[in-house]
Amino acid sequence: MTDRRAGIVVLISGRGSNLQAIIDAVRGGDIPADVRAVISNNPDAAGLAYAKAASIPTEIIDHRTYSDRASFDRALMHTIDRYSPSAVVLAGFMRILTPAFIEHYRGRLLNVHPSLLPAFAGLNTHARALAAGVQEHGATVHFVTPEVDSGPIIVQARVPVFPDDDAKGLAARVLAVEHRILPLAIRWFVEGRLTVQDGRVLVDGGIDPRQGLRPPTA
Repeated sequence: MTDRRAGIVVLISGRGSNLQAIIDAVRGGDIPADVRAVISNNPDAAGLAYAKAASIPTEIIDHRTYSDRASFDRALMHTIDRYSPSAVVLAGFMRILTPAFIEHYRGRLLNVHPSLLPAFAGLNTHARALAAGVQEHGATVHFVTPEVDSGPIIVQARVPVFPDDDAKGLAARVLAVEHRILPLAIRWFVEGRLTVQDGRVLVDGGIDPRQGLRPPTA
């Protein structure tokens, strides 16, 4: 291990429970990296309190103060780059990013999405899953590409859908697995265990999560 640990910048917009899962994984030694900063576009994001409690620097870049998406993204990039991160993690960051931003962090921009992509990309995933009558739902961690929620899949976790489920209960079950797979994907990334070949993510050079194989856990 080098003396300088990998750095992560986490972007949030709301409650920050996935941020707390990342912080816990770093503290527990499951992610060999440091969270260098937490940035939010929402000054009232509850998750900022998790960062402050962990003595992690926080930044607020309120998108409402910018005239357009491109100028907001430029300000966001400028702030992120001051922390020289190895990875930028979208953990409930509710903004669509411009192609220029995504290109700037190509190959090191990760997102967690509350569905089994490519199913139910976009918003309101739990209600849509229930309306579709699926028997399984879940969460996905993927690399970000310009097309929303369509980047190469790193890992997924599945949960059952029960006949008496409502969107709130299903969301809670999915969130619990998000808290497991997002730190795992970050760990694989900072350990250099992920490669992308022909649009597929391979773990340790040979396991494709899209094929339903069980990725390594250590």
